[in-house]
Amino acid sequence: MDTVIVQLPEPRPRARPGARPAPIGARPGLPGGRAAPPGRPSLLRLGPGEVAEFGRGEPGRPLAIPLADQGVSRRAGEITAAEDYWRLSNFSTSTTYVVENLEGAGEHVKVAPGRLGAPVPFEFSRVLLPALGEPVVFKVFAPQHAYLEGEPTADAGEPTVSPFALDPTSKYFLVLLALCEPRLRSPSAAVVPGVTDVLARLRALPSCWGLTRSAVNYHIDYLVATKLRLRATPDEAVDAAARGGGKREDLVALALRFDLVREEHLALLPPRRSG
Repeated sequence: MDTVIVQLPEPRPRARPGARPAPIGARPGLPGGRAAPPGRPSLLRLGPGEVAEFGRGEPGRPLAIPLADQGVSRRAGEITAAEDYWRLSNFSTSTTYVVENLEGAGEHVKVAPGRLGAPVPFEFSRVLLPALGEPVVFKVFAPQHAYLEGEPTADAGEPTVSPFALDPTSKYFLVLLALCEPRLRSPSAAVVPGVTDVLARLRALPSCWGLTRSAVNYHIDYLVATKLRLRATPDEAVDAAARGGGKREDLVALALRFDLVREEHLALLPPRRSG
């Protein structure tokens, strides 16, 4: 059985009294804030059922996952390895921890104060704890998940119809991809591109040279009404119109929630201009 692997955080150097703080991203050990050659990260391997605590620890009693920040509890929590996933326990009485999916577009799990054994389904995760400075972070890698091979066979009955049948070669898919691009690249991105932004992003493609604002709006309406079949009550429709761009927001939320567009689809867009 493969193990759960924890990539331990690099120790933060203590600043000398009166010394200037090192530039962000600089590694200790070289004068002038120059970065030292990166070394191999320290790894902790856990077999199924094994447990590792994280936090500041106590004098003479370090924890398996040391987090050296005064804003982190001495015993902040623990992780427990299962078979192809792991569980996180939050020993804090007031602080929520966040586990991010390193392969997802903003997908994350929040572990509330006092929660024990919260299952984490991600293969590649980043655990974030609030701290006095930047959030304290460590990474956890679970064994590769198992997936069904081939299609399940059915003896009789009507065939299953795909609820979201999208054609990645179509223009409406490119419009949806351009709408989702900021959040695919940075989950913290809050603003969904407007029609003018989508038009400017796609016109560099030969297939989109003749694209117009009305055509982009048509593709958005087609996605809403036909392909993704977004439904809204009259009150929700009024709210969406008042928000401006409500349809675009809803399209992006649905597409990212069900992985209808993914990072590998970004290769369909033209290269971004540097600067």
